[in-house]
Amino acid sequence: MAELEIEAPYSDAHIAAYPVEYIAGIDLYNAGEFHAAHDAWEERWMGEVGPQEKLFLQAMIQSAVAFHHLDIGRPGAARQMYLRAKEKFARLGCPVFMSLDLENYQAQLDSALSWLLSAPDPRELPMPEIVPPKIRLLAAVDGFD
Repeated sequence: MAELEIEAPYSDAHIAAYPVEYIAGIDLYNAGEFHAAHDAWEERWMGEVGPQEKLFLQAMIQSAVAFHHLDIGRPGAARQMYLRAKEKFARLGCPVFMSLDLENYQAQLDSALSWLLSAPDPRELPMPEIVPPKIRLLAAVDGFD
C-alpha cells in the first residue's frame, strides 16, 4: 500500500520571502488552532506593515476568529467576524495576496460559514458539520507592501 503524500501548504521560497508570523499563522490555522493563528497574524498586523498587508492580515485574523467563536459556541460572534472578513477581502480587491489564492480561500470560507447568514439569529440554527478552509499557498511568491 502506497503512502499518500501530503502536499505542503508552502515552500522554502515562501518561508524565505514572507514574515515568520504569516507562515506560523498558516501552520496554526491548518492545525485548527484558530485563536493561536489569530495571535500570530496579529503580532505582524500590529507592527509596521503596509496598508494592503494590514488589510489582508486583518481579514485573515477575522476569518480565524470566526472559527474560534464557533469552537466556543458563539455563532453570533462568528457571523460578525465572518462578515467583517468578507468586507476586508472585498476591499483588498485582488485575487491573490502573499501567494494565497483569495478567491479559492473565500469560496472555502463561504462553504464553511455561509449557513450563519441563513437566519436572523444564528444561535437558533443547528450547527452543521464544518470543514474550515485549508491554506495552501500558490507556487509563485508575490511581492507585498
